[in-house]
Amino acid sequence: MESRPRSIHNPKMTMMMTWALLFLFLIHGAHCFYLPGVSPEDFQKGDPLKVKVNKLTSIKTQLPYTYYSLPFCSPKKIVDSAENLGEVLRGDRIENSPYEFKMREPQMCTVFCRVKLDAKTAKHFKEKINDEYRVNMILDNLPLVVPIKRLDQESPTVYQLGYHVGLKGQYSGSKEERHFIHNHLAFTVKYHRDTLTDSARIVGFEVKPYSIKHEYEGKWSEKTRLTTCDPHTKRTVVNSNTPQEVEANKEIIFTYDVEYQESDVKWASRWDAYLLMSDDQIHWFSIVNSLMIVLFLSGMVAMIMLRTLYRDISKYNELETQEEAQEETGWKLVHGDVFRPPSHSDLLCVYVGTGVQFLGMILVTMMFAVLGFLSPSNRGGLMTAMLLLWVFMGIFAGYASARLYKMFKGAEWKRIALRTACMFPAIVFAIFFVLNALIWGQKSSGAVPFGTMFALVFLWFGISVPLVFVGGYVGFKKPALEDPVKTNKIPRQIPEQAWYMNPIFSILIGGILPFGAVFIELFFILTSIWLNQFYYIFGFLFLVFIILLITCAEITIVLCYFQLCSEDYLWWWRSYLTAGSSALYLFLYATFYFFTKLEITKLVSGLLYFGYMLIASYAFFVLTGTIGFYACFWFTRLIYSSVKID
Repeated sequence: MESRPRSIHNPKMTMMMTWALLFLFLIHGAHCFYLPGVSPEDFQKGDPLKVKVNKLTSIKTQLPYTYYSLPFCSPKKIVDSAENLGEVLRGDRIENSPYEFKMREPQMCTVFCRVKLDAKTAKHFKEKINDEYRVNMILDNLPLVVPIKRLDQESPTVYQLGYHVGLKGQYSGSKEERHFIHNHLAFTVKYHRDTLTDSARIVGFEVKPYSIKHEYEGKWSEKTRLTTCDPHTKRTVVNSNTPQEVEANKEIIFTYDVEYQESDVKWASRWDAYLLMSDDQIHWFSIVNSLMIVLFLSGMVAMIMLRTLYRDISKYNELETQEEAQEETGWKLVHGDVFRPPSHSDLLCVYVGTGVQFLGMILVTMMFAVLGFLSPSNRGGLMTAMLLLWVFMGIFAGYASARLYKMFKGAEWKRIALRTACMFPAIVFAIFFVLNALIWGQKSSGAVPFGTMFALVFLWFGISVPLVFVGGYVGFKKPALEDPVKTNKIPRQIPEQAWYMNPIFSILIGGILPFGAVFIELFFILTSIWLNQFYYIFGFLFLVFIILLITCAEITIVLCYFQLCSEDYLWWWRSYLTAGSSALYLFLYATFYFFTKLEITKLVSGLLYFGYMLIASYAFFVLTGTIGFYACFWFTRLIYSSVKID
């Protein structure tokens, strides 16, 4: 007799499968799922193309400069493009350029301009070449890239953002190091043509830079023809065998070619080449490995907790009917003190509120990013979104801190709301202000202008602070949370603890696991920030963030349980610091990364790196600490409401 398959109606199983499918979808779309930040523009043959110039960047100094801070060829009038808040904070300064491109009309050896260097301008060029500065340009919202072919033919072409201002080298037979400038640019504009309308969309913008000492006959005039690069004699620049040296009183002639190539790449997929990870397999392996370890540890932790707790609660409830009830030991003994308000409870309320604000901001940002709304084509979009979300999440910060404050029998909710609204932003703003002053001192375009600084202060005091007060008012009006057990009037004495239950030791141990969950992803994030690469794998990042939340919660609960079992009831601050200590490891890793991966030599650049990483670590401390605190808060309320207490 044939057995019929049974249909399974298990809501829990269905829910788990839904989540699993969602995560698989996120990972599958982790690489290049994005919604372009601009609408496509169609160009007919001969249409003018606007080439814009952006900042000069260097991974050696981390200090951006405007394009026209060097004496490149400039238009009659320099016009700034409108920039959003995120672009200004990133140091982007997008301006017009004198390049004249016409769609699908190739150009050869177009003479751009002739510049005669004096001692000052030659010195500027040499400094930028020494610091390996790159020139960034934009065409139809696509950044200019230099294609670099790998030695093995199978590997995909790697693209580097921008071309180097110049290079250092020596003449044959000489040991003296000279500076050479890239004064000839061979541009390639790739386009996708619509066969019906014959219009085209730009899908690629590449360049090959060359250094060539241009020569000409007679006196220089606008109609002078070069002997080194002439479209009439089909003489083109194909190498840098006779390079142009940077020296005072020498003239530099800037030239460029434009070639157009038809491409099969569609407009919607034009960013794929930029976003392709060069070390794809390592990334996948590292992420999966990290997730497996953390999931395995989390599973073990959860099993131990459930078994131990179940046994403990059963045992305690049985004891009530036995004579041994008088000799009880463990976490039930401290029931009369476990909900006693901690010292500096006001400060704890402030930090918990700030952590809730952070959690809200990151969750919403991640969701937008995973859905593709914060694509790299929308420059500065990610930073703008995070700033605005931080401001609007102030209402949740006020609510969370006021609710906790009322539970601690506090009465002055306005004072707590004000501290919640000002404490974290004030510390960050102070560090940011000092760093900005250092950038101003270097005359870098990365310095935030006064107008933007005013806008940030307005966002803080004009929107964030009032919203924190609104949240605080709503939170304080709600009835206070009732403790599951009554608190004794006289505090119980805490017995002497074993060495491994020492607060500092257990706090430092607690931060290792959450840091372990994120440190692989952290490497890629640091690389994208400090080595000028695109980061666009938010599917992975969202998954890692969820793992971080689970890990922070579980490790804190376990250590809190051990602490209560050894009759130490001072868990409030310790739960916050246990998960928050992962920020210390984050900062130590950032220090390790600085010395092993970066080539920063300038003192100002080093101070910038450590200043920004200090802000990031502080934010990570507030976020993870809050997760740990709420996990313990829920856990203690759960276990003490589960046992019978006389």
